[in-house]
Amino acid sequence: MNLPDVIGLVGAGAYLGAYALLQMGRLSVRDGRYALLNVLGALALLTSLFWQWNLGAFVSQGAWLLFTVVGFLRNAAPQRRAA
Repeated sequence: MNLPDVIGLVGAGAYLGAYALLQMGRLSVRDGRYALLNVLGALALLTSLFWQWNLGAFVSQGAWLLFTVVGFLRNAAPQRRAA
């Protein structure tokens, strides 16, 4: 197994772990750890694409990263105002 595959597997593991923890009720969408796992997943998979380019995967991972960051910022904003 080469480095890009390992990096990609770390990303997939982060995504799947976040989703599993969400479904089991251990994390919520508003939990920063959920966002962190999704950001880690997207960044790892985007990094793995530098070795084996795939436009479709790049677009989907870039969108996933963008949506995660926007969602995290939107969820964090009300908490900042309340504090």
